[in-house]
Amino acid sequence: MTKGICNVSIAPMRADSSDKSEIVSQLLYGESADIIEVKDNWTKIITHYDNYEAWMDTKQISPVTEEFLKSRKINLVKEAFQSAMAENGRTLLSIGSEVTFETTSPTRGENLSESIVNCAKEFLNVPYLWGGKSFFGIDCSGFTQIIYKIHGIKIPRDTYQQAEIGEVLTFIEEAKPGDLAFFENPEGRIHHVGIILTDQKIIHAHGKVRIDSLDSSGIFNKDQNRHTHKLRFIRSYF
Repeated sequence: MTKGICNVSIAPMRADSSDKSEIVSQLLYGESADIIEVKDNWTKIITHYDNYEAWMDTKQISPVTEEFLKSRKINLVKEAFQSAMAENGRTLLSIGSEVTFETTSPTRGENLSESIVNCAKEFLNVPYLWGGKSFFGIDCSGFTQIIYKIHGIKIPRDTYQQAEIGEVLTFIEEAKPGDLAFFENPEGRIHHVGIILTDQKIIHAHGKVRIDSLDSSGIFNKDQNRHTHKLRFIRSYF
């Protein structure tokens, strides 16, 4: 099967082979995938990192051999932004991109929990974007996945998938900073996720990446003076 890697900063991944189709996720620079179908200007892929299937613009993925992927040494971009020299000039890279050159690893805390929290706070005010997972725009599960990715914790792409793994905590008081809280809609379907902070706070992507209060009922938005998300459970992954 043909392989490919993303050759642009961020490539939209769409539900169907059309510019009008919904963006369901994004492929970051250097991330790889199996190419399973090519139709006109569109390529259907399954990502290697999280097995996500979608369509993308053929021009934004470069075919490579399996030997190439096995031989390259992957480093993650762990700062907000970095740049790489491409054939036609420098390319701006968002956090979580995969590169072969040496990258820096900023110290964000004395332990994993603190580092996850501090890294998450660097995303404050990044605008919400359905299907996004970068500093240019991000959704709730893209936010949690990318933060965990650069800390070496692999979780699936979508909220409902993330909610199916990890250790379920019985009480909110058992949670530690960096754990994930999941929320349900009126039909009982898991539809939102955020990262627990200290002092009964949560950081999540809702309109933008923001910090709100968290209690046993859910997320309390002080701007709207009401609970906006109903808590289902909390899961721990480390």
